[in-house]
Amino acid sequence: MFGGTVRGGRPVVTLTIVGLCVVSWILQYVTGGDWTSRWAFVPSWGDDEPWRFLTAAFLHSRSPLHILFNMYALWLVGPFLEQAFGRARFVALYALSAIGGSVGYLLIADPHSYAWDAVVVGASGAVFGLFGAIIPVLRRTGRSATQILVLIAINMAIPFFVGGIAWQAHLGGLAVGLAMGAGFAFAPRERHALVAWLLPAGVAIVLVAATVWKYASVGSL
Repeated sequence: MFGGTVRGGRPVVTLTIVGLCVVSWILQYVTGGDWTSRWAFVPSWGDDEPWRFLTAAFLHSRSPLHILFNMYALWLVGPFLEQAFGRARFVALYALSAIGGSVGYLLIADPHSYAWDAVVVGASGAVFGLFGAIIPVLRRTGRSATQILVLIAINMAIPFFVGGIAWQAHLGGLAVGLAMGAGFAFAPRERHALVAWLLPAGVAIVLVAATVWKYASVGSL
């Protein structure tokens, strides 16, 4: 009903993302941290190395709980959204939510504080994007979104009790996910294909513009 191609079998994109995160986590260990430093997001480095806005979503902390929680959350909602939107839309949703998480952290980070040089890793921003996207999907199909709203509220509250969690990335990913989920879910049937291209492009432009503005404002200080 959202314009994606109906496919049977396994959720290929979701499984691929899980596989990439697991392989990347192993490489973080075997390289002694070199893999992490190469791909992690650091606000002060992002201007010169923009790929870090995305690649940080495939890294995690050394604690197994970090990657286990994120991959479990991805598995809870990923296959459903991949089937609902189709693979191409799902890839765009996940990638832009991941980037949105990094941009969210960047926009809130104070260039005169430790946050500007902090190392940010994890798929949480992308996962929160999926959480956000599923809300309009459930609304569109006439189902209750109460459980996912409670889940989001709990996870947004955790950083206030547990240190070392980038809630800014959660907020950025959630905002992107809500916007893209609403666009995909409520687009008129005859415009599904058009929205599938224009919406990701529009979100990408907004993220780039916000990033350029932030770095320009920091450079003028």
